[in-house]
Amino acid sequence: MKQGRGMLAVLGALALLLTQAAVAQKPATFAGEWELTMQGPQGAITQTLKLEQQGDKVKGTLIGQRGETPIEGTIQGNQIRFTVKRQTPQGERVIEYSGTLDGDTIKGTMGGGQFSREWTAKRKK
Repeated sequence: MKQGRGMLAVLGALALLLTQAAVAQKPATFAGEWELTMQGPQGAITQTLKLEQQGDKVKGTLIGQRGETPIEGTIQGNQIRFTVKRQTPQGERVIEYSGTLDGDTIKGTMGGGQFSREWTAKRKK
């Protein structure tokens, strides 16, 4: 009888550890609407970033002076990576964004080709 209780205690502790591990692995919540700002050659550039999240995948829209551009990316913990593809007279331009979520703020870098810029996004409430 004592052996059965010991086994139940071990199984209970194991279940608790597995639950905590699963919670720790859960990606942060990036879904929602964000105000994204970066410095451009003529000053601050502000865009709206709308994100939908399913597990570790993210998709949405980046809305700015050039209209709406669809985005797709991935989430790992509190890290986000997504790609913006734009058509230019020289062909398709791919811009990679990466950032880290801290509360209601994402800070990161973006770039493509020979340029790179820092950006910050704040969750709209």
